[in-house]
Amino acid sequence: MKRDDYISWDAYFMGVAQLSAMRSKDPHTQVGACIVNAKNRIVGIGYNGFPHGIDDESYPWESEGDFLNTKYPYVVHAEPNAILNSTVQLDDSTLYVTLFPCHECAKLIIQSGIREIVYVENKYQEEASVKASMRMLEDAGVSLRQMPAVDVTLDHA
Repeated sequence: MKRDDYISWDAYFMGVAQLSAMRSKDPHTQVGACIVNAKNRIVGIGYNGFPHGIDDESYPWESEGDFLNTKYPYVVHAEPNAILNSTVQLDDSTLYVTLFPCHECAKLIIQSGIREIVYVENKYQEEASVKASMRMLEDAGVSLRQMPAVDVTLDHA
């Protein structure tokens, strides 16, 4: 008889997104993303960090202050990294992401053909960026679904 206490597809894919977030070196916000096709195959993974080839010791990680002395003009978000790391066309796929996407990510998500976003938290929901994101995603017919975080506690030894 097979066991019946295995995790759901949602928990599995969100767990992968959460594990991906653990790769981020950002001291303030770690975000992970996992893109899944209609056959429940992972086709892209990403996390927030500096572009490939940029020395993350030479750039600021601050989140406040003069724009050029913060992380914001330099960091690539988890969602575009997952899209760029994808192995196939993303039409009708699902994006699992630990933090609700900003307006810049929403544009890329819509353009890539992703049709559903499953997210854990939306802590910036009152920010203009997220309001614009929500408006675009809804108008584009991208379905949105929130789910709780998954316990992916690891021993870092």
